[in-house]
Amino acid sequence: MLRIQIRESSAVIIFRLEGRFARERAEHVRSLVIKSNNDGIKLVFDLTELLFVDNVGEEVLLFLRRLGGKFIAETSYALDVCERLDLPLAHNAVTHPPNPDGSNGQGPI
Repeated sequence: MLRIQIRESSAVIIFRLEGRFARERAEHVRSLVIKSNNDGIKLVFDLTELLFVDNVGEEVLLFLRRLGGKFIAETSYALDVCERLDLPLAHNAVTHPPNPDGSNGQGPI
């Protein structure tokens, strides 16, 4: 099972992925990103809560990297995936943009 949470602002779209990033679910994420990708909007993918990535998931992650995506990895598994696939890590300013209400954006995604 894969859970996807999407958080958008005017400058960035953050996709938080939780669970198994495999087969049809990974392809579904590719479709979501293609549909929501607007020029000039940064794409960030939080992989911290991923439990498993299969070869289809790896191909999708490489596709997301080619689109200019940045990645958040705060667990050893997610860091290993990023290192193996040479995925660029996001900076804190990108991963926690301000909320429209003026708060700092560091609450749950």
